Amino acid sequence: MQWITLVSTIVGAVIATGSAMLLDRQRWKRERVDRETQARRTLYGDYLAGLSEARHACGNMARDPDMEPSTRRTTAREAFGPCIGLRYQMTISAPSRVVEASEDAFRRLRDLRDRVMEGVLATDPVYLEGRRTYDDALAVLRARMREDLRVSDDTAAL
Repeated sequence: MQWITLVSTIVGAVIATGSAMLLDRQRWKRERVDRETQARRTLYGDYLAGLSEARHACGNMARDPDMEPSTRRTTAREAFGPCIGLRYQMTISAPSRVVEASEDAFRRLRDLRDRVMEGVLATDPVYLEGRRTYDDALAVLRARMREDLRVSDDTAAL
């Protein structure tokens, strides 16, 4: 009888320890996924904000026909600068579908910036077309970011 008690105690301890380890591992995985998702959410927000600020600066320059060409070029480069570092962060932190969309949006905005640096104004067809292609690329990027973060139109990300 004493052996049965000892064996059942050992089996119970093994089951309890195994269950605790399994639960800890599952919690660790869930917390890791939550941290990674939060880091991507922050990066996505920073990247979109950087693109938005650069696009806004380009729009302001395109509406100023009296701006000196050298000032226009310098201002455009400076406005676009913060996007470059965030672009590289995206390539190592985001899934490939998001990276592809972020690269496309980046390139479309860079093309728009280049037109503005050349002196194109906001009313010129080339600017309007560049703005439209950038807006389209940005919409795709936002949709892929939301998909990656598992945000639907009906629910908010937690």
